[in-house]
Parts: sequence; C-alpha cells; structure tokens
Amino acid sequence: MKVILYLGIDAGGTKTHALLVNERGEALGRGHSGNGNHQTAFQEAKTHIEEACDAALAEAGVSKREVTFAYFGLAGADREPDYEILRPMIASLGYERYAIACDTMIGMRAGTHQSYGAVIISGTGFNAAARNVAGDELQYGGFGYLFGDGQGSGTDLGIHAFRTAIRSWEGREKPSVLSETVPAKLGYPSVEAMYDDALYNGLRPPAGLARLVFEAAVGGDDVAIRILEETGREHANAVLALIRRLGMQDDTFDVVLTGSVMMRGSSPHMVDAIREAIRVEAPGASVVKLTIDPVIGAVMSAMDSAGLSIDEETDARLRKITL
Repeated sequence: MKVILYLGIDAGGTKTHALLVNERGEALGRGHSGNGNHQTAFQEAKTHIEEACDAALAEAGVSKREVTFAYFGLAGADREPDYEILRPMIASLGYERYAIACDTMIGMRAGTHQSYGAVIISGTGFNAAARNVAGDELQYGGFGYLFGDGQGSGTDLGIHAFRTAIRSWEGREKPSVLSETVPAKLGYPSVEAMYDDALYNGLRPPAGLARLVFEAAVGGDDVAIRILEETGREHANAVLALIRRLGMQDDTFDVVLTGSVMMRGSSPHMVDAIREAIRVEAPGASVVKLTIDPVIGAVMSAMDSAGLSIDEETDARLRKITL
C-alpha cells in the first residue's frame, strides 16, 4: 500500500525548516538549515533548502520520488521577478508535485483551520497577505516607507521610540517616559548626549527599542499608547485593502497575527486597534495570534494543494507537532 507523504518547507532569511508528515498528520521527518532567502544569496539559499528537505527525507527513510506533494513557503517570493528565479530553482530539486508561495501564506495557513484567510506579519519588517475562498491571493508591503508601507514594524517602532524621546525632551510632544528609557537603553546619561551622538556621529536607533514603546504603554504613557494604536490601525488598513480587493468583506475567516512585534508586545493596544478596525469592514473576521511553527502551515498547504481535506483529528495532530 502506497504511503501518502506531504513535505512542507519554511525558508526564511535566517533559517530553513522542512517537515514531512503522512496523511494522518503524523511527523515522519524534520530538517533544519540556514538562510533560504534567494534575495540575499541565491546559491546559499538553494543549498540550504535542499539540505533541510534531504534531512527530513533521510530521517523518514524515504526518497523525494515518494513525496506526494511538497509546498515551499519562501521568504523573498514577493513579485513575479522573484518567481522567475524561484521556479527553476525549486524545479531543480526534483519533486514531481510541488507549489511555491511567499512565506506569509504559510504563516496564515498555520494560524487558521481553513485554507483561506488573511495574515499580518510584523517583526523586523512588515507585510500582509490574504487568500479568498476561490484561492486568489494578494500581498502587500515588505519594501519599506518609500513603497507605501506604513508604520508598525520593529524597525519603525524603534525609530518612533527614538523620535518620541527627542520630541518630548524638546517640548514638541507631550511628556513621555521614553525620554528617560530610550537614552538609558542606549547607554547615554541624557537625551541631549544621545541627540548629539546621533547628529554628529551617525547613531541610528536599533529595532530593539520597539520593546520600550510597549513597556511605556503598559505603564499608561499616553504617547506610547497613541503610537501603538496608530500602528494597529495602519496594520488593519493594509490587510483590509487586500480583503476588499479579494471580495472577502462578508466572509467568515481568520486574520492571523504573527512576527516578533505581534507575539512579544506586552501591551494590548496595537492588537485591540487592529481588531476594532477589522470589525468595522469585515465583521465575520476573527483576529487570532499564530501559536504554532509556520512550517506546519506549509504542510497543511501541501495537503490542501493535493486535494486532501484536513479533518479535525488530523488538524489537531498537526498542531501538536514540535520542531
């Protein structure tokens, strides 16, 4: 009797994970390697993706010819010029049946029990994506302020913390605890010392300052709360633009939140603002946080693509897999 095997791959900018399961959602093999983003290093990315896949197959004791369907969630799979590079790269790995998608989509799939929905990712960078019931997909962002991305990534919140510390100190902004915590975090005795170093020596705020905005908001800092609420509304604006374009306003689906900013933020203000804005335009949507590894979403996507309907028991089993 032929064993049905599904291979999911999550290839990110720092690491690549591969997971092989059977049709019951039981883990048979796992693989790990390094950077899988072709935009930073093509040959390195290809090597790491293949290494992770081969490791998962080796652990299971099977060959790639036995894989029923492989699904590659790839960082950097953003636009058609990327796919022109990625299609031959992935084809050369030798899997008979496979699909390629941006890693945003496997993050979405991992966070919902359906094959469609939306996702907002806010970590060092930011982007959003959505897929409707018909399988049509769109994504937004990831390219920075010049290309229309709004505030909200860890990098951007770090800049906001730095700016707020200066503006509050100068009196151009309401008083904020960030005028104390930001220079202290960066090792300066005062905002003025920090200001001078930035002005004359090129200091640039690190993304790690984003945490200070959340901490200030927890303490009731009005300026920090406003920043997070504005950020949440901009995140919602991004994903709602996709929802409208895909005609999903009246559907019932999940909007999955993931990324370090979403997952580690100690204040609820940003997520509450996202939830409130989405409720107005897509009342059937539920805002949820991702709680499992995105590579499991890649496996689920492989099952979806192969035509397998994932029942509740299999779904529950997949969600218990540890990497």
